[in-house]
Amino acid sequence: MNIVDVIRSETAELPVGKVAVQIDDALLTYNELFVRVDAAAARLTEAGFQPLERIGLAFPDGIDYVVLSLAVLSIGAVLIPVSASAAPDVVEELLADTLAHGLLIPDADGFRVERRDPGAELPAEYREMEPAFIRFSSGTTSASKGVLLSHSEIEARTATADHALKITAADTVVWLLSMSFHFVVTILLFLRRGATINLCCETFPYSFLAGVERGGTFIYGTPFHYRALAENESIASDALSGIRMAVSTAMKLTDETAEAFRDKFGFALCEAYGLIEVGLPFVNASGAGRSVGQAMPGFEVQIHEADEDGVGEVWLRGPGMYSAYLYPWQRRRSGAWFATGDVGLVDASGSLQLLGRVKNLINFAGMKVFPYEVEAVLEQCAGVQASLVYAEPHPRYGQLPCARVVAPGLSPEDLRRFCYEHLESYKVPKKFELVERLERTASGKIKRDNPTCFESGKQIL
Repeated sequence: MNIVDVIRSETAELPVGKVAVQIDDALLTYNELFVRVDAAAARLTEAGFQPLERIGLAFPDGIDYVVLSLAVLSIGAVLIPVSASAAPDVVEELLADTLAHGLLIPDADGFRVERRDPGAELPAEYREMEPAFIRFSSGTTSASKGVLLSHSEIEARTATADHALKITAADTVVWLLSMSFHFVVTILLFLRRGATINLCCETFPYSFLAGVERGGTFIYGTPFHYRALAENESIASDALSGIRMAVSTAMKLTDETAEAFRDKFGFALCEAYGLIEVGLPFVNASGAGRSVGQAMPGFEVQIHEADEDGVGEVWLRGPGMYSAYLYPWQRRRSGAWFATGDVGLVDASGSLQLLGRVKNLINFAGMKVFPYEVEAVLEQCAGVQASLVYAEPHPRYGQLPCARVVAPGLSPEDLRRFCYEHLESYKVPKKFELVERLERTASGKIKRDNPTCFESGKQIL
């Protein structure tokens, strides 16, 4: 199967003028979208690209990104998203690691093809997988690995996600994310269901408000976006009255952000828990509580080596799981559990609560300290812009919780006092370091690198 053929089939009965993608005043209807996809696909074929060959796409977010992504997939080639802001050496490393056959970059004719000799080939079993997409994990905690998805896996994970998102052709999606990091589950699902996608990633919040005014019904963004909307006094509390669902993803949604958004706009954010290896297995569609909701239909969740409180590593398996890791090559075993590297528990309602990362869990004198919990408290302190809590080895206590904090005008003693007022004493960082900024990954997450932690993110028989 081919996911582009699925989209064509499922949108065949849409009205002729139905808009597929829009950015500012530029738009494409579904009919126009497929005309452009076919034209771009013909150019790729003329350039010598064959099915199963791997093609990098280094384009800014926009209509062309959608067109070229579908064109690559439609000819049976494999799409490798490349951040348009990535440094040349990063791009070269990505293309080398994926054994890419070419790169598409913008030019006056729409795009230019740079052919490459991969110099080697992937194992023979790669050709049996209906390969469609390779994306590297975010790299927040360890070396990034190329994740290979097939067309059938994309079809399965988009269908599964829609059990919670319930996208229809009546929806106008207000899109706030980077396409090079968020595309498969969301953009392809929106297109499958015939929705209109308003791309609002350049001049936030102005393009966002324009998208809402054009009939927006559904928002897909990060906690950063929602916090900014809640704090922007020029945005009226009824500005989002036409929105039926606002999904928060990509990073942990703090209680403070969730409450500020609900208090201002009168409805709750829905938190989504997604992994590139797994898809979108959890969406808290009710927006209630601190959980990410119950597992989607077909998904199983296991809390591995749970302690007396039911806390352990989250293991998952279900529809749309990845085919293989590319670098180094490792095919996923059928029926294997995936160890997410996240620490959590399943509450009495069957909902999953995420508490942190296995790699970042701090063991202080036998007591567990979850960095995200401490960071959430720190970021409630007036003047704190960002924080990172990490472990430092200690000969007597095992590990000490420590913190790097961006907080102009505050002192370590200010931060320590605030934490003692809001945390159990053993969770209070034993060292505070004030910094001007915290290093982030290309997708915007704070980069965590803890050499004392242990490995996770594996498939388990």
